[in-house]
Amino acid sequence: MTATSAPTLTDRLPTGDDPDALVEVFADWAFEERGLSLYPAQEEALLEIATGGNVILSTPTGSGKSLVAIAAHAAALSRGARTFYTAPIKALVSEKFFDLIEVFGADKVGMLTGDAAVNEGAEIICCTAEILANIALRQGAQADVGSVVMDEFHFYADPDRGWAWQVPLVELPQAQFLLMSATLGDTSFFRDDLTRRTGRATREITSVERPVPLHYRYVLTPLHETITELLETHEAPVYVVHFTQQSAVERAQALMSVNVTSKEEKAAIAELIGDFRFTAGFGKTLSRLVRHGIGVHHAGMLPRYRRLVETLAQAGLLKVICGTDTLGVGINVPIRTVLFTGLSKYDGRRTRPLKAREFHQIAGRAGRAGYDTVGTVVAEAPEHEIENHKALQKAGDDPKKRRRVVRKQPPEGFVGWSQTSYEKLQAAQPEPLTSHFHVSHAMLLNVISRPGDAFTAMRHLLEDNHEPRPRQRKHILRAIAIYRALLAAGVVEKLAEPDAEGRTIRLVGDLQLDFALNQPLSPFALAAFELLDRESPSYAHDVVSVVEATLDDPRPVLYAQENKAKGEAVASMKAEGIEYEERMTLLEDVSYPKPLEELLVGALETYRRGAPWVEDARLSPKSVVRDMSERAMTFHEYVAFYQLARSEGLVLRYLADCYRALRQTVPEHARTDELTDLIEWLGELVRQVDSSLLDEWEKLAAGGGVEDESAPPSLDQGPAGVTRNARAFRVLVRNALFRRVELASLNRWDLLGELDKEAGWTADRWREAFQPFFDLHGFGGIGIGPDARGPKMIDIVEEPERWLVRQVIDDPEDDHDWAITAEVDLAASDEAGEAVVWITGFGDS
Repeated sequence: MTATSAPTLTDRLPTGDDPDALVEVFADWAFEERGLSLYPAQEEALLEIATGGNVILSTPTGSGKSLVAIAAHAAALSRGARTFYTAPIKALVSEKFFDLIEVFGADKVGMLTGDAAVNEGAEIICCTAEILANIALRQGAQADVGSVVMDEFHFYADPDRGWAWQVPLVELPQAQFLLMSATLGDTSFFRDDLTRRTGRATREITSVERPVPLHYRYVLTPLHETITELLETHEAPVYVVHFTQQSAVERAQALMSVNVTSKEEKAAIAELIGDFRFTAGFGKTLSRLVRHGIGVHHAGMLPRYRRLVETLAQAGLLKVICGTDTLGVGINVPIRTVLFTGLSKYDGRRTRPLKAREFHQIAGRAGRAGYDTVGTVVAEAPEHEIENHKALQKAGDDPKKRRRVVRKQPPEGFVGWSQTSYEKLQAAQPEPLTSHFHVSHAMLLNVISRPGDAFTAMRHLLEDNHEPRPRQRKHILRAIAIYRALLAAGVVEKLAEPDAEGRTIRLVGDLQLDFALNQPLSPFALAAFELLDRESPSYAHDVVSVVEATLDDPRPVLYAQENKAKGEAVASMKAEGIEYEERMTLLEDVSYPKPLEELLVGALETYRRGAPWVEDARLSPKSVVRDMSERAMTFHEYVAFYQLARSEGLVLRYLADCYRALRQTVPEHARTDELTDLIEWLGELVRQVDSSLLDEWEKLAAGGGVEDESAPPSLDQGPAGVTRNARAFRVLVRNALFRRVELASLNRWDLLGELDKEAGWTADRWREAFQPFFDLHGFGGIGIGPDARGPKMIDIVEEPERWLVRQVIDDPEDDHDWAITAEVDLAASDEAGEAVVWITGFGDS
């Protein structure tokens, strides 16, 4: 970000401990720079923070909690204390990082996410909750943490991640805390606990008064009619809340029949979209929708598509947004009305009614300060109730007709709701936050690495956390078992006398202590590379498989792979005449591909003996990047092949994670030219689909992007041309040509015809061209193994405006005299973001 000479809030701050001066300066800054006068709850929080107290801020969405967070950072800076801001997801951490740079200046703000560290010695650090938790475990009361702002504090109750919100409260008694959320519920426990631990007064600020009041309605009209009425009564923008991504997209498409926007608004939408690149698949669908004034927003979308929807909504150009309940975190757009399509959801295990916290988190998005004077929350009645209401209306007031109405019953297993349950949700307080502390190998190693007596520190952590006593006992037993394993493995040693820093146990040798900040199994992957055969034709893909086994599972992709594998297995078994019962038994063993599973599982068992801290980490062999590369598919071909259009954002995030892991984990001595090509290809593939996932990370990882770049633009117009990275582009070209070879080997002339019909190569032409080859070598004569797809089987002549390509066919006799020839249009490739290939011939030499 370009350093500006304009004064920042930092320049205005008073020095020393003068609460009155701080409050006055901050209030003036908020009014002059933001045009905001502080609400009573904000003033109350600011006064408490300025005088050194803790604050638990539980006020509605849109009540200005972010401004209070800025005040907390300002108060810490004025006292010369270091301050931390934590959020549940990296995207919010990054967003806050850039926001705070604008407020305090680039030299004052740093970021830690596990992927990258930027200005990590700064006075203000933005990080995920896990990063601060690990700092607290390693340094405890000696940590340079004077103030902590914990955003979205209701994540404290998350079963998997809640420990990271609890550990700083237990381990940082020197810090001043600001805990914030719109849905905290009863916070008296945290008030008393923080006061006891920190010695500071703790103030609960729980205003229920919204700057923009909410009106609630329960409607008995069909969803389409409800949306139409809201548009006609000027209650848009409307966020239509669904509980599956599929239903959100289907509803948006169904609304295309409604005249949502005027001609002038459509022209404004087109002007704002400009040259934004919509790619194949869902991109084309989204383009039609947003040009009609309808948005879609869910976690499975590409980040740049979500940003487009948010940008258009912020400009007031989208009248309806159909999305999922993930709206509760991260989106900041003006929404006048929130429309619930239901009040129950499937949570991964069962369908259940919405919890009060979930309801208020979503409903609170209606009515934004500065945009609306009132917000509206509407709940649709269940479909059977709507139909029964319609039937009763048709019967009129005639008692006989009304008695004859056959009321429709809810479907079997339906978890329903009613106007009564809706009204109860409105009045209900969010459920109390429950503790989800847990003990891991990483936790013990972090505590052991800090100066002082680890036994005393661990006893405090285990006996003075927020767990009930029976669960504390279980944690103590687990900690003892982990400690004994670490001791037996020689990872730690017990000392006869305390060392110079007061340790009675210590780590043995140099132990990589950043394992908990990124992938816990990265050190294992590094060791596993040594087990691979560098001379093997599959070496590059085997390295990828090692890295993929250490990454979190992209479950929709794995489900799709397994379903496709089972479908192919069923077809094959039917062709073989296998009976139904046997087919069903055999299908139980069919799963998604797991390359190197036996090798890696055995290697991890051996590795654990000397590195027991990986005991908690889960190895998960899988093939996504490898599968895509071996199939020589583009991103959009892969998404279409597995029917993953609704999850393409998740697919791309996984590919980006794998690219970063390959870049960070594979040492130079383990790299080959083919592996480097593959890594470059993967990075360029991700960048061409959505450059934001890599460009910002690479700038930040290199330590740049703060002094010399502006903040990321709100609307991504696309990455630089794909041909600029010649190495990656050569792989894209190789993949494009090998994709033709693979399809020919499968006799998929229909797909070949789809690929090349514009060049005049129809399915029939491809079939006829290959017939002489098959006459000579047989129908199984096309090799598609590692040698066949390697760089030795392709010749590329690079010319200024085009590349001339000859893809050799790997035949059974190794004659290598048949080849596909093609031209690659460089300008068209840059525009498309992938290799644009024009087939010119096929034959023998």
